[in-house]
Amino acid sequence: MKKFELTMASKTVFGRKIFRIKALVSFGNIEAGELGGYVEKEENLSQHGDAWVYGDARVCGNARVCGNARVCGDAQVYGDARVCGNAQVYGDAQVYGDARVYGDAQVCGDAQVCGNARVCGDARVCGNAQVYGDADYTIIKGFGSELRCTTFFRQKSGGIGVKCGCFYGTLDEFRKKVVETHKETKYAKEYLMIADLMEMHFER
Repeated sequence: MKKFELTMASKTVFGRKIFRIKALVSFGNIEAGELGGYVEKEENLSQHGDAWVYGDARVCGNARVCGNARVCGDAQVYGDARVCGNAQVYGDAQVYGDARVYGDAQVCGDAQVCGNARVCGDARVCGNAQVYGDADYTIIKGFGSELRCTTFFRQKSGGIGVKCGCFYGTLDEFRKKVVETHKETKYAKEYLMIADLMEMHFER
């Protein structure tokens, strides 16, 4: 028996349509009929165990939340990330890429866990902490209209991944997004030059 379903309540975030979830049965501290956070598809949240997505939290892409894990607040889990066991991700935290958070681990505040990073046991990652599992990554700060911190990293596939604000995707997708957002402004030119530099930097 399914423990939740996707409702008609939806929103589109960076080109992905996500749906609010609703509990079909009572389990853990969740009552039947209770609304949860957002997922892109049923596969993002296990139909077994007490795992749940709360509030305005979002899980999308190929990410999966399972076991008794909780994703709360405005937290985001995406890419191929996994949050399992009794792990908790909350606040404005983000878990993405091929990252794994499990055991009794907690990721909170504005923390980011990405790449091939593993956070497990009783570990706690909070505040503005950033945990990367890739040996190959570069962080660029102070560019763009928001002076954002942009992270470029080598993906398992050998390609280059980019995380900038709420954007997460490949280097080619990043270039396309830059042109869509900034047109022919100075910001666009800077970002595109950085993308070219990163392509050279990560060349094998």
